[in-house]
Amino acid sequence: MEALFPQTLFTGQQLVWLPECPSTNTEAQLLAVQNRATDGCCVITDKQTAGRGQRGNQWEAAAGENLTMSVVWKPAFLPAADQFLLSQAVALAVHDWLAALLGPDPQLRVKWPNDLFFGSQKLGGILIENTLSGAKIQHSIVGIGININQQQFAVPTATSLVTITGRVYSVSTLAARLLESLERRYLQLRGGRIGALRTEYLRVLYRFQEEHDYEADGQRLRGQIVGVDEAGRLALATTSGLRYFDLKEIKYLH
Repeated sequence: MEALFPQTLFTGQQLVWLPECPSTNTEAQLLAVQNRATDGCCVITDKQTAGRGQRGNQWEAAAGENLTMSVVWKPAFLPAADQFLLSQAVALAVHDWLAALLGPDPQLRVKWPNDLFFGSQKLGGILIENTLSGAKIQHSIVGIGININQQQFAVPTATSLVTITGRVYSVSTLAARLLESLERRYLQLRGGRIGALRTEYLRVLYRFQEEHDYEADGQRLRGQIVGVDEAGRLALATTSGLRYFDLKEIKYLH
């Protein structure tokens, strides 16, 4: 990994590069607990052997071909009840960064809560793990995995930047630009510009205001995603009325 020089105030200014590790989130959490991580500390690796995804899934990434990193933030300004705002800010930051690479392509979307999709294929994922102290967030570990130069995947629902564009990328250059994008959105959140964050999140949300099939409680249902509430639950308008779902309570059907 080449040296990173992000043009940021604090995000990525402390950089921990590991040739290989089980999980950048685990390493970042350890640094945070030991008070060895400054606000904005970034842990990045070429090879993650036991990466974690949403719902407890494993995140698969070929060594040296993708972007795998975690950022430690200390958002003491954000009440624990509003932690989904951080998730929205991070998802938008990654979307901004990808849009700068791919152009304003309508196929580029955020799949609730914070996966990155191109068309119906997964381009990357985000896993945020918050440590709470009373009603406040003590620190947040923001794990990001984006498929960059990998061309072969074990599942057909995955894609990468090289597959989409035909271009091979410098992972370190992209990492620096992503850190800059993350800080911009984080500062927007810290500045209290929450209404804009929520509006923009819905604007790029996968399947927003479209009719699709889903599965909940073992039952198939049809509905329209119409929003996300303050707790981060997905709002689905169905024939039987408006229903709200947490992450593990609803499954997208094709």
